[in-house]
Amino acid sequence: MCADIMVAEDDAKQAELIRRYLEYEGHTVTVVEDGRAALDELRRREPHLLLLDVMMPRADGLDVVRILRAERREVPVLMLTARSTEDDLLLGLDLGADDYMTKPFSPRELMARVRTLLRRRRGSDGSGPGPAPVDVEDEALSVGALRVDPARHEVSVGGTPVDCTPGEFRILAAMAAEPDRVFTRQRLLEELHGFEKYISDRSVDVHIMHLRKKIEPVPRRPARLLTVFGVGYKLTDPARNVRRASS
Repeated sequence: MCADIMVAEDDAKQAELIRRYLEYEGHTVTVVEDGRAALDELRRREPHLLLLDVMMPRADGLDVVRILRAERREVPVLMLTARSTEDDLLLGLDLGADDYMTKPFSPRELMARVRTLLRRRRGSDGSGPGPAPVDVEDEALSVGALRVDPARHEVSVGGTPVDCTPGEFRILAAMAAEPDRVFTRQRLLEELHGFEKYISDRSVDVHIMHLRKKIEPVPRRPARLLTVFGVGYKLTDPARNVRRASS
């Protein structure tokens, strides 16, 4: 699974270490030293994955993610930072990062995270390295007016397109495949990152909050993406629930 990977890291020794490990696994690596250079390079060409340090000159990593998602660029982002508080972690995910590692980290764990994100990109839209796997569940999924198309990586509500981050899409696709099933936070964490130890379950709540803003008519009174208190969340068809209540 050889990929084109960009590393945005202003610590030269750290950048060189990451580059060596990535190249050892067969990836092509571009290193930039500040956030502005990262944005300039990403606008010229989009790599398969971005490894992004938070603390950088000219534009920090959080600003880079914010701008990338505002420009609707969907390159997967793995953030690297010396900050370790949960608020910092959630802020990065909230802005659209796909994963988050705190320094110092194990190079082996970093490579595992890289492989996971590359597999997900390849599986979700076929644009990653290597051929996309054949998936018998690539047909579009509908839950009332909500439509999720795994093959095209598209979401719409009543025919209106909805922009989702890769993490949001994975949650929505999993729930749309089994409407009315209650998904625990742990189950949704597995959809997001594959390894439960990577992030806290509060990150699931952040994704759910943003999905509600995108697919609910009134996000504060959700009708599609419901909370099952003490358990987790479920995706349902509000029109069908209204018919049941009136019958």
